[in-house]
Amino acid sequence: MMAPVVTAALGALGPLLAKLTDPLANECGRLKGVRREIRSLRSELTGMHGALRKYTNLVNPDEQVKEWISLVRELAYDTEDCFDKFIHHLGDGGPQEAGFKEFIRKTARRLKTLGARRGIANQIDDLNLRIKQVKELKTSYRLDDTDCTTTGHATVDPRLAALFAEQAHLVGVDGPRDNLANWMLDEENKNPRRVLSIVGFGGLGKTTLANEIYRKIQGRYDCHAFVSISQKPDTKKIIKDVISQVSDSDAFKKDIEIWDEKTSISKLRELLQEKRYLVIIDDIWSIVAWNAINCAFPENNCSSRIVATTRILEVASSCCPGPDDQIYEMKPLSDPHSQGLFFKRIFGSENSCPHIFLEVSKAILTKCGGLPLAIISISGLLANRPRVKEEWEKVK
Repeated sequence: MMAPVVTAALGALGPLLAKLTDPLANECGRLKGVRREIRSLRSELTGMHGALRKYTNLVNPDEQVKEWISLVRELAYDTEDCFDKFIHHLGDGGPQEAGFKEFIRKTARRLKTLGARRGIANQIDDLNLRIKQVKELKTSYRLDDTDCTTTGHATVDPRLAALFAEQAHLVGVDGPRDNLANWMLDEENKNPRRVLSIVGFGGLGKTTLANEIYRKIQGRYDCHAFVSISQKPDTKKIIKDVISQVSDSDAFKKDIEIWDEKTSISKLRELLQEKRYLVIIDDIWSIVAWNAINCAFPENNCSSRIVATTRILEVASSCCPGPDDQIYEMKPLSDPHSQGLFFKRIFGSENSCPHIFLEVSKAILTKCGGLPLAIISISGLLANRPRVKEEWEKVK
């Protein structure tokens, strides 16, 4: 039987590889040099997917293996979230997103004069580098040779987690994370299920916030799972993914491959009925999709919690019909947080910006509108340009 941590990682990497095959290349491939970087990224992730497949027969991986596999899964989710939002902004966004979309398009038109194609490719290079580092650490610590038939007690090298520290603690996340986590844990004993909806347009960091809440409180629940939905959800596959994450029983999942959607939902309800569970359902695009998935999670009196993320307010409202549910609307970063993120990405510190760049930085950040993704994208371009004011003026 495949360990749940392996199943979850494979489930995260599979859809990501599919996305990198077509939509991403079509969107970004218009810029010379970027398509090659995307192919390289896809190649690295495919190799990592193959490495994960070698672990499919492991029943009880040791702690180092579990940590490595978990980091692979997080990397897949981070990468997919980043590119989903980037494509969304460059594609058909709503009127709420028109300003940022036009800003990015104008910036893209200036790429020829700025030579910043290299900057976009560099961001993909950064992802490739992170992947390679994880692969190298796997080899360095001889994870393939680890005894996975018994519980391991090996010390996990802190550099494994450090690879993702910056991504996991983005500017402005700590406050909302702590407040929402406290709300989730309030009245823990024998209370009805609650749902938290995190809503906001692409690029605001909904998935990051949900993942931070998940990290902080998952240990307080009998079982927990994190699944991504996307625009064309496969309900049966999603439900089976949750089952794989919350159940360690070989007997229970013996025939899981042949279960249809109705059976999968029934089995998950049976599994969770008497348990206090935490489930993150990321990136819900429709009320229909929510209704199809929600019916699999029993409204027991065990203080279970669901966190749903969506870009659509109507979907968020549908997820939270009860008086004890909560909708949390993501807001753009404040001016100080935007400036701190921008300067840290370019200069390595929030307080290291030369005076000559302060005024033009304010103009650039105004156009970014507090969107973390926009700030990260533009700072990535500027970080690879000569540090002269004229270059920055072209972007503002």
